[in-house]
Amino acid sequence: MAYLKITVLVWVDILAIYAVSTLITYLTDVWKLNYTHAAAIVNMFWGFSAIMPFTMQYIVDTFMGNYCMVFLSNFAYSLGLGFLSMSTPPVLSNILGNCDEYKPACIGIEQKILFYTGLTLLTFGVSGHLTSLAKFIEDHKTREENNPKLYCCCGFIVVILVPLIGAILIPLIKSWSIRFGITAICSVLATIIFLTGIRSYQRDKARGSPLTIVFRVLIASALKSFQKCPKDASQLYEHEQNNGISYKLSHTPRLRCLDKAAIVLPNQSHQNVNRWRVCSVTEVEETKTIICMIPMCTTFFLLGVVSSIGNTYFLEQANNMNRKVGHLSVPLTTLILFRDQAKAQFGKCYVRIASNYGSSSNIKYLARVGIAVSMIFAVNCCITAAKVENKRLDVVNSHGLLYKPKDKIPMSMFWLLPQFLLLGGLDGISKKSIELFVTNQGPASMDRYMTHFAMAVFGVGTMGSVISVCLVDKISSSGSHSSWFQDTLNRSRLDKYYWVLATLSAANFVLYILLAVLYDSKYLRTHDQQVSKDNQIMEYGDD
Repeated sequence: MAYLKITVLVWVDILAIYAVSTLITYLTDVWKLNYTHAAAIVNMFWGFSAIMPFTMQYIVDTFMGNYCMVFLSNFAYSLGLGFLSMSTPPVLSNILGNCDEYKPACIGIEQKILFYTGLTLLTFGVSGHLTSLAKFIEDHKTREENNPKLYCCCGFIVVILVPLIGAILIPLIKSWSIRFGITAICSVLATIIFLTGIRSYQRDKARGSPLTIVFRVLIASALKSFQKCPKDASQLYEHEQNNGISYKLSHTPRLRCLDKAAIVLPNQSHQNVNRWRVCSVTEVEETKTIICMIPMCTTFFLLGVVSSIGNTYFLEQANNMNRKVGHLSVPLTTLILFRDQAKAQFGKCYVRIASNYGSSSNIKYLARVGIAVSMIFAVNCCITAAKVENKRLDVVNSHGLLYKPKDKIPMSMFWLLPQFLLLGGLDGISKKSIELFVTNQGPASMDRYMTHFAMAVFGVGTMGSVISVCLVDKISSSGSHSSWFQDTLNRSRLDKYYWVLATLSAANFVLYILLAVLYDSKYLRTHDQQVSKDNQIMEYGDD
């Protein structure tokens, strides 16, 4: 039953995500922040949550196993949700002497400290689960593979029941203290259930991180920066066992400065080398591959910006629009459903094409084409959003709703459906194609880091959306002009901001095409490089 006790943590993940997704509403209604400020706080949270798994994977591999990371991140989850609930005015009003109403005057410095501390702990909890929970569950699933009914039951609860409860019941709770408190209580209960099986869990040990190779190559090449590289590459060092890696890479002439890491000095021995001073050719080539990928990956940044802006501002635009179809009132989550379906279907379509035509000779082209298609989706999404927002503002002005942000706009929210579908296509194709690109172009020994890297690209984009809004706000408000971002969306000019994003996305698409043509993709996976992670013994630490 260890598998079931671990799966409980996934249920809490889902409930907590639904609770955190309402933070923008909490900050605008209770703290009375403007929507841009509230969205910036939440986007920074999601951005850090997506970026940190790359670093935390290194911590797991080097200092602790998946078990310890799941254990610590779950406690951070429980504390974070608890602090979030305690930061609401009614909880500590008697102790702190503040009022217990949901208004800014009742929120003191203590509540703000609890709120931001809770978000920080939640960031660690979400990142820790993204890093280790899936692998930890998979390890225990193989041990209980003779119990298909258990999998069926858990799958039903995770895929259908828990999301249904989170989507329907949590938004119906009006009290923010209770809403956050319920998820905190669920997290504590899940932790207790998890701890009851503590003796039956597999406790993997840290075996070293392949990312250490990159650090060793950079340090070794820096220490020999004044050495001259030999013209004959055969004079460079190559270890027979290659430090646990079961394949070898041929020398390439790119980034010759890193070849200095493989130079064996006269006072060094081939039989007993210091691995922080002498690296093998294969290790140097893997480092070169990662560095050469960086210029291409910088063009993925704007995809994350557009995705983040769409997922925050599109919903707020729909919030005060007409939701009726005839006499039937349609919930706002309908647009989210269309977006998620578009994301799933476009993603599946791309995966199907990649699996059918993804031979070793053309897999590199499929990844690049997929990224290019997602950039086209981004441009069209921004253009569509700009035109629809211009139409929405015309309706706002014609009905005198400029200073009435709470009034419903007599315009169907389904005007936003095309941009939600384009946003879903952008998310579905870009995430699959970027993951395919980095995992097939990156070193085989660093597969799990490449997957986290693909996620981190969108995390950086999410944080970049905050910076882009701040820059546009400063630039648009310069001189006698008013800012494009006002206290309400009705007074803001998001249509102009969307046109800026469309222009930047188009320029980014052109830059990507140039880099894709020039990109050196000589590194291709061979059969020998597809190493089983379970059978590969990694020894990337010190001697």
